Amino acid sequence: MPETIEIQLKKGVLTLCVLALLNRRDSYAYEIASTLSDAIDMGEGTIYPLMRRMQSDGQVETYLVESSSGPSRKYYRLTDAGRRALEAQTTEWRAFVTAVEDVMNADADPAPPPAVAKNAKSERGAKQ
Repeated sequence: MPETIEIQLKKGVLTLCVLALLNRRDSYAYEIASTLSDAIDMGEGTIYPLMRRMQSDGQVETYLVESSSGPSRKYYRLTDAGRRALEAQTTEWRAFVTAVEDVMNADADPAPPPAVAKNAKSERGAKQ
């Protein structure tokens, strides 16, 4: 069964969302997952592989923080490369949204039926 557009869109903007959240403040993966689950209904299991990839790509770095209620938590923070990626992806996202809105809201004249278009070409050729 093909994926819905909503699933494809979520996958496409997930990195951008994580970068945006980490730009606000450092966070741990479960907190990021919870925020995204509430905001865009993204599953928790999707975040952990993404965080590892972002770390290996140099967009985030980690540090441990002691927790009074259990083991230390691994926090993520943006690196300079992560901030540059956020800026680039934000620009791309805004341009994409604008382009989609333009297409959806265009007041384009509907194309004439094929028979009319064919006759119009024949008439133009005869006049020339």
